[in-house]
Amino acid sequence: MASSRRPSQPGNPQPGPVRSGSGRAAVLGRVTALTAASAAVAQAAVLSAVPAGAEPRDPAQDPTAQGATPGAVQRLYAQAERATERYNAAEAHTEGLRRQVDRIQDRVARGQERLNRMRLALAALAGGQYRSGGVAPGLALILSEDPAHYLTKAATLERIGERQAGQLRVFQAAQRTLRQQRAEAAARLARLEHSRKAVIRHKRAVRHKLATARRLLNALSPGERAAYLHGSPAALQPSGVPDLPPSSPRAAAALEAARGAVGRPYAWGQAGPAAFDCSGLTQWAYGRAGVAIPRTSQQQASAGQQVTLGHIRPGDLVVYRSDAGHVGMYAGDGRVIHAPYPGARVRYDPVGMMPISAITRV
Repeated sequence: MASSRRPSQPGNPQPGPVRSGSGRAAVLGRVTALTAASAAVAQAAVLSAVPAGAEPRDPAQDPTAQGATPGAVQRLYAQAERATERYNAAEAHTEGLRRQVDRIQDRVARGQERLNRMRLALAALAGGQYRSGGVAPGLALILSEDPAHYLTKAATLERIGERQAGQLRVFQAAQRTLRQQRAEAAARLARLEHSRKAVIRHKRAVRHKLATARRLLNALSPGERAAYLHGSPAALQPSGVPDLPPSSPRAAAALEAARGAVGRPYAWGQAGPAAFDCSGLTQWAYGRAGVAIPRTSQQQASAGQQVTLGHIRPGDLVVYRSDAGHVGMYAGDGRVIHAPYPGARVRYDPVGMMPISAITRV
């Protein structure tokens, strides 16, 4: 009798003989399964163009997908600058929380010392009462040779008891305050740890974007790279921009400090005096004028009075792009002083070098 066994396939189990309708159904089931598996393999082959675990890239958001061009480098540096400002915000928040935790912990330490002193005082008072309270008050009065003197002592003891009760109430209030301060310190410490992790995350993002920008910059032709690094020439004053003096002595002092920083290198996360990022330069310059302004370009955009380009004065802060991710200081003559990006130095550029989102007079 001829065998109905099919030839074996490498790596596949051999089916048994087909002897009935149920056997044929089993074979058909296997064929269907193999067909589905083949379709899945074909689909996987089509999708294999995207690396496993990678998200599809949007060329508009990924400058590396557009090749090495000055525009791609500029877009990537803009992304790095946004990440830098997020890092600056997280770093400033972390530093603020660290100062708060230090103050709270100092209060906790002082409160604990006060509580310890109160505890010792109450213990001494309680010990004295215990030592003098061996005889019942009524019996002490009967046995006393001078009842009037005893009554005076009793009144004194009553006042001592009231004072002790008052001290106990103060002690209990101090205990509650100390518990609250410890709970507040624990909560701030948790927030500090969360903020510290955010700083690390933003730092990694900045480094990744800057490394990609450097690769693109190095891939430019020598002429393109030189033109990009040297920036725009000091253009003539654009029409509509007034040539006026600074709006205040502090603006004049800040502008003088910024002018003194021209030529110093850009370094992300730095606020002088040796190196700066964009918001670090403006914060440092106004700090030299005795004025404290926030750390990030987004915060600096709302750190004073908003003015229009037609009313701009030297010393005003010029904030760029819709995300307020870059800031410079108006220097007059249609130019700003700013820290552009890594590899460049603090320099003058035309005020209209990028879309302006806000002009702030501090």
